[in-house]
Amino acid sequence: MSKKPRVKVPKQAKAGELIQLKTLMSHVMETGNRKDSKTGKLIPRQIINKFVCKFNGKEVMSAELQPAIAANPYIAFYAKATESGTFDFEWTEDGGEVIKASGEITVS
Repeated sequence: MSKKPRVKVPKQAKAGELIQLKTLMSHVMETGNRKDSKTGKLIPRQIINKFVCKFNGKEVMSAELQPAIAANPYIAFYAKATESGTFDFEWTEDGGEVIKASGEITVS
């Protein structure tokens, strides 16, 4: 149900600089409250319920998402650049499917 996420991580930063990280996940975020127009039956809930960002394996940000979040959730936040490394992003759907993406940064 989900597609490949988009992430934006700056390629370079100076040590101690605040950087903005942006993510966009293409996902319908079905709440489970809508009915199928043809059958009249409820469409099963299928949302992203957890987002986690780690830098070099250490968690720097997480969020629990609820059904009220809009389709295609956009998440932006700031982190301090301390060293070169990799940001790993994970979105977890109902049912346990995990979608992953990553981005690297060089700190000087």
